[in-house]
Amino acid sequence: MPDSPPKAVVLLSGGLDSATVAAIAKAAGFDVYALSIDYGQRHRFELQSAARVAAAVGVAEHRTVGIDLGSFGGSALTADIDVPQDRSDEEMAGGVPITYVPARNTVMLSLALGWAEVLGAVDLFVGVNAVDYSGYPDCRPEFVEAFERLANLATKAGVDAAAGVTGARPLRVHAPLIKLTKAEIVRRGVELGVDYSLTHTCYSPNENGVPCGRCDACQLRLKGFADAGLTDPVAYSD
Repeated sequence: MPDSPPKAVVLLSGGLDSATVAAIAKAAGFDVYALSIDYGQRHRFELQSAARVAAAVGVAEHRTVGIDLGSFGGSALTADIDVPQDRSDEEMAGGVPITYVPARNTVMLSLALGWAEVLGAVDLFVGVNAVDYSGYPDCRPEFVEAFERLANLATKAGVDAAAGVTGARPLRVHAPLIKLTKAEIVRRGVELGVDYSLTHTCYSPNENGVPCGRCDACQLRLKGFADAGLTDPVAYSD
């Protein structure tokens, strides 16, 4: 019998970047186990999008895990704080914005790591990006590299690999978008057949889930499609 495809846990938020990463992992030959996190965000539209994307990509399994980062607050995405809108490129490039959720990617990758160990997977995929991003410290290459080192120190799989146990492999954290512009991400996703109409990116949608077109996330997304010479299939309220 042929060998089974390797398993990979992919963090799937329902946004443009994570949808692209799920398609990349699938195209690379992995059985994709998609993990979405209900972390106490102020709206659930992205989680609904994650379910749609998971079905479209054809993942082996999709799970949503709850953890209440909203109980800490400290972010416009989890607390009653206004989401910034209409910021310039210079403003978005300067400092850590109020939409940063403290320790979010650390927590999410830790949950993905736990599931990976149970599945016997050693590959994690995350859609962080250090080019067209809004200053989040947990989207940098240094963070990804540090978490990969931690993963190999903190798990049985990592310890076994370091000890040279037969068949054991070190854990890897894949961040295939980390050095791409948003336009390059969009083009790659289109090549892989990603249906971006299923995704949700906005930080401040209306009550029907229609994106605002004015927050940092919407602006970066719209610029990515424009720079790629394409039209965003999602309708905006403004």
